[in-house]
Amino acid sequence: MPNLVPNLSDSSLAKSLFKGGQSQKAPLSFAKAVSIASPAVVNIYSEQIEVNPQYGRKPRKSTRLGSGVIMSTHGYILTNLHVIRQADLIQVLLQNGQVYPAELIGFDHYTDLAVLKINASNLPVIPQKEQQVSLVGDIVLAIGNPLNLGQTVTQGIISATGRNGLSNTSYLEFLQMDAAINEGNSGGALINSNGTLVGINSRKFTQSNPQLSIQGIFFAVPYQLAYKIMRQIIENGKVVRGWLGVATQNYHNEFKGFVIEEIMNNSPAQAAGLQVGDVVYQIDNQAIKNVTDALDIIAETQPNTELTFKIYRRGNPIEAKVKIIELPS
Repeated sequence: MPNLVPNLSDSSLAKSLFKGGQSQKAPLSFAKAVSIASPAVVNIYSEQIEVNPQYGRKPRKSTRLGSGVIMSTHGYILTNLHVIRQADLIQVLLQNGQVYPAELIGFDHYTDLAVLKINASNLPVIPQKEQQVSLVGDIVLAIGNPLNLGQTVTQGIISATGRNGLSNTSYLEFLQMDAAINEGNSGGALINSNGTLVGINSRKFTQSNPQLSIQGIFFAVPYQLAYKIMRQIIENGKVVRGWLGVATQNYHNEFKGFVIEEIMNNSPAQAAGLQVGDVVYQIDNQAIKNVTDALDIIAETQPNTELTFKIYRRGNPIEAKVKIIELPS
């Protein structure tokens, strides 16, 4: 009579019953990317001394919490301006436990970025790619120190892409993602699944209506824009943007240019004789692809540079010389 009971003494049979007959694949993990990038993400503590005008009251010390990213071996760190605004003392805590005082090199109000510097050697630097381009749907990881709980990683995807040019003046034009950003995450690193920096974490979406429960809308400054801002601050102590002095939102599809809708008083546009209704289709041999493209060309032009504008005025092509000046503060 055949034996219908399996022989569990057979080691191969036992393995197939209790461990599965097929070898399991390694679980999907971003641990490598985090291990590459996380040493370059620092904790930032900024202190402000608030003097009480009432007699006999001692000054009160308030501490603000944030994160930063080591961008070079020379000790330059990118963070958010609101993390260190009006700080009397800035301390940087590295992931190895070392603490350094930081010097504020400069900042940019429009992008809410600031550059700090610490005097240290052998610093871990975040991996960077010069022509980094982020796409909607890319997986991203946000690294920072939320609520001073210690370095923490949140994961999500790019929900919408932002602009990389210096005309970018609103956080609504930054990278949008659903990786959580809480207090203390600001200024930290947004990396891709390779551990490469794609942005500087900025803030979450807020609006005046407290009854709306908004979730999963957070913003980061795109890497290419953040890098441009950092280089200008290091080289000039501030961000210098060119200014034309026009308002425009419309792109003329037939003439392939932007339509001037308003001209500011005492602006380069006014001095050059540009008029409302003009369609600018070329700036110094650069064709205008869209309104954003044109604004970036002007913003990234050094002040006191003369540009040749090619224009359609009432359907007739003309040229105008325009001397760009620095954007008024």
